[in-house]
Amino acid sequence: MKELINPNDKYKMNWIKDGFEWGLAKCPGGIDCAYSHREEEGVICERFVFTNKSSKHIFTSLKDISIYAPFNDSYTSADVCRTSRCHMHIFCGGEVSYVMALRMGGEAPHLGLVLTEGSLGGYSIERDFKKSSNDRGALILHPSPAVFAPNEKMIIEWKLFWHGGRDDFYDKLPFINPKHIAVEAENYVLFKGEEISIKIKPSFDFKTAVITKNGANADFTLENSLIVLRETAYFVGETRYDIDVDGVKTYLNIYVHEEPNALALSRCRFIVKNQQYRKAGDPLDGAYLAYDNEEEHCVYREENDFNSARERVGMGLLIAEYLKIRRDAELYDSLQKYAEYVKRELFVEKTGEITNDYMLDNGYKRLYNYPWYSRFFIAMYRLTGLLEYLDYAYKVMRSFYAQNGAHFYAIDIPICEILGSLKSEGMSDEYNELLSSFIEHGDAIIEKGLSYPAHEVNYEQSIVAPAADILLQLYELTSDKKYLDGAKIQLEVLEMFNGLQPDYHLHEVAIRHWDGYWFGKYRLYGDTLPHYWSALTGNVYERYGILAGNEEYTKKAEKSLRGVLPLIFPNGRASCAYIYPVSVNGIRGKYYDPYANDQDWGLYFYLRHLNQKILDANEA
Repeated sequence: MKELINPNDKYKMNWIKDGFEWGLAKCPGGIDCAYSHREEEGVICERFVFTNKSSKHIFTSLKDISIYAPFNDSYTSADVCRTSRCHMHIFCGGEVSYVMALRMGGEAPHLGLVLTEGSLGGYSIERDFKKSSNDRGALILHPSPAVFAPNEKMIIEWKLFWHGGRDDFYDKLPFINPKHIAVEAENYVLFKGEEISIKIKPSFDFKTAVITKNGANADFTLENSLIVLRETAYFVGETRYDIDVDGVKTYLNIYVHEEPNALALSRCRFIVKNQQYRKAGDPLDGAYLAYDNEEEHCVYREENDFNSARERVGMGLLIAEYLKIRRDAELYDSLQKYAEYVKRELFVEKTGEITNDYMLDNGYKRLYNYPWYSRFFIAMYRLTGLLEYLDYAYKVMRSFYAQNGAHFYAIDIPICEILGSLKSEGMSDEYNELLSSFIEHGDAIIEKGLSYPAHEVNYEQSIVAPAADILLQLYELTSDKKYLDGAKIQLEVLEMFNGLQPDYHLHEVAIRHWDGYWFGKYRLYGDTLPHYWSALTGNVYERYGILAGNEEYTKKAEKSLRGVLPLIFPNGRASCAYIYPVSVNGIRGKYYDPYANDQDWGLYFYLRHLNQKILDANEA
């Protein structure tokens, strides 16, 4: 099958990626595959029968059998993506497995795949690396490892069906798969001492249920048709709950972390001790650098994503945020040294430029850098009380807008923070100038709508999230409802990137699939789940929840912001990306990349979120 189009779809979107054969099965020697399909009332049933034709047993590993399901998930122009491309939200949960494919623009009909017989243990990706970051690749589904006696058969059967969106997809699963088990945790990333709350709802009457936690039996209760597990989170790390209800098996994954302030302190101390370059008189003196956790040393290369500037400012922001309501002389001294480095090597005071690397090297001009360093200068102003830092922050944003920044969807622009600080200092001219630029920016976003300009990636979550965030900040400042209405439109598209699968790697985590290549040691493309920029969605959810008084988005924000924290380890080490697929073009996945590089933004966002709650409570 090379084409799958809903007859009622006005866009006539083909849900199958060009150049791939849907349903292609690859097997090890000795195993044959027979394929059949049928269609009933708009539901397509596909059946794969694998048979051992050899005279001896065959033991398969996870990658030995592959079935191609190449959903059309790639990034071209925003307008094409919105109507004719989809996001794949994949859950290979054993006998409870599915793919919720959502049209990127959010308009139904959408496509779903649900396993109805057999077991799926994971997925791989096959990419065209020539397309760089703009193609997620073809999905390959792997049946769970099995033992085939001679002539023994294994069946994989799934059904493809049309649905109206997230709620409709999950509502339809029990009807299409009578053996479906709905599994849900209240939170997928927790902190020590919090309550783990899991609800399991089989779609069938059942007699027996067994739950194991990391291999040991776990206690649960029955509440009508629900299986309920509640316990206190004590052990830091991943906890896998394996679920067996009348022989139907699936799982749920959560992650338990240290208390967030302790986690932040551990990470900050690691940065100061291991990732700050110190050599008096050297131009790199004071810089926070990437770190190789395998070889135990700092990393610097002139190459953009491994240099001494750009995203690495996240380390400075994290330490500044930690110090906002806590005292620590060691961290403060380190941060001061870093601030001197930034002022000396990255910032041109006369023009407000933020350069791309040290020695004021601006051979590669990049607008993304500007709001980040403006935010850093604001943090230093609030920490030290020195007005010069606020002036630097203003000059950086003025330079940003002088370079056509009003048409660039920069990440985490500090609109409310800088205007609030300028107002408090009586800097009315600077306030009015930046307010005018911010309004011009917001109005340009509204005019553009969902036809986003391509940035470093043609179309991505970190283009949509800034669009929503800028509009929400402007609504907060002006109370002009056009900005809230514009943000709602962006929010609907932003949500399409996030999945709801019962695994902390995936639940309320935005799809990204290139960052391991650009920032990692192993330079591998492939789904980075989680990746810290996913928390940009959490920031938007939180701001919208507050401004609109919507508790649902406040809860979603908490899940999204927590979802990136597993990239920070309890001992203070960190990873820039987790490569989630079993393999990418045959190269092993399922690993945290050894480079600690730019991931500290995720912990910074969560600490910022907590600190604001503390400050709000104190003011109240």
